[in-house]
Amino acid sequence: MQTLPTPTTIDTAANQPIFDTKIQRRKTRPVKVGNVTIGGNYPVVVQSMINEDTLDIDGSVAAIRRLHEIGCEIVRVTVPSMAHARVMADIKQKLIQTYQDVPIVADVHHNGLKIALEVAKHIEKVRINPGLYVFEKPNNNRSEYSKSEFDEIGDKIRETLEPLVVSLRDQGKAMRIGVNHGSLAERMLFTYGDTPEGMVESALEFIRICESLDFRNLVISMKASRVPVMIAAYRLMAKRMDELGMDYPLHLGVTEAGDGEYGRIKSTAGIATLLADGIGDTIRVSLTEAPEKEIPVCYSILQALGLRKTMVEYVACPSCGRTLFNLEEVLHTVREATKHLTGLDIAVMGCIVNGPGEMADADYGYVGKTPGYISLYRGREEIKKVPEAQGVEELINLIKADGRWVEP
Repeated sequence: MQTLPTPTTIDTAANQPIFDTKIQRRKTRPVKVGNVTIGGNYPVVVQSMINEDTLDIDGSVAAIRRLHEIGCEIVRVTVPSMAHARVMADIKQKLIQTYQDVPIVADVHHNGLKIALEVAKHIEKVRINPGLYVFEKPNNNRSEYSKSEFDEIGDKIRETLEPLVVSLRDQGKAMRIGVNHGSLAERMLFTYGDTPEGMVESALEFIRICESLDFRNLVISMKASRVPVMIAAYRLMAKRMDELGMDYPLHLGVTEAGDGEYGRIKSTAGIATLLADGIGDTIRVSLTEAPEKEIPVCYSILQALGLRKTMVEYVACPSCGRTLFNLEEVLHTVREATKHLTGLDIAVMGCIVNGPGEMADADYGYVGKTPGYISLYRGREEIKKVPEAQGVEELINLIKADGRWVEP
């Protein structure tokens, strides 16, 4: 049996439950990454990653700038070697000189202590993968890990992680503990299996080391390429942190989502499901496409859930036999004329049957009420009826009369 959601309050006058239609985000601590803050009461942050070789200073600066100009708030770069780590100083300097300071995250893998320590001097946040930071060579003859073996590797992890934690702590910088389902350490696989539990325990081990060193500028991610695994891992991570009194923000993403329509649907299925649960403080949509293609998907997800307002919200019916004009064509025309009016809700409805009711929350409505004519609404109020050929022009005039028009 499906369980109904718990009402937030009761309307005592009508004796009816009132359900909260606004997403209530999980309470998290604010973590500063340069001039951007993840968590707390701040908006969900949009991230992406450049695909240029970081040794290409000019190319990297241009790529970071392109992403930032279209709304990417934090940019990740890969740092696979010491040479890549050192060149981050030049990238940062050139960004500031030619554009502006953009928060950068350095991706460090595979026994990366020296690389991480170097790059931490130059950028605002370091991402490490617990499964790779201290690489454990697989033993094909192993059947189990003893507690002493497990703890011995744990001590080595602490020894290797501590210098980076101290450096970031003393500089007031941040770390992402980025667990990937596909790269869990061998001892976690033996102990917990290839499961969300293993992912969570892997993150918690690193969190506890950071906390023991009084470092809490942490963001946690639990990425997987399979949406059900990703959702389960994040939900379990949030649950375990709540039980342990931890309030670290979560970075959401479906790793290796692919490209095209399916990559977008797959990412949305995972990210939006968790955001609707109130879980998640920053997101990245990972597409096998140019990084610039990721940003519109992020904003569309956040807009659809009411978490950020970055574009016009269009309400439009799917069209049917009652529709009195070419709905697809008219919606396109209305969108092209008004898409720059960020913050407005505009409805385009094909007939009077459902139109006024379905568009009741919109700022403006464009409704086919009688053949050849368009009824224009402000909210629930019908303002005027105009010939269909003048519909878009008169909608713009109405918005202008209300003082809500800005030139594109």
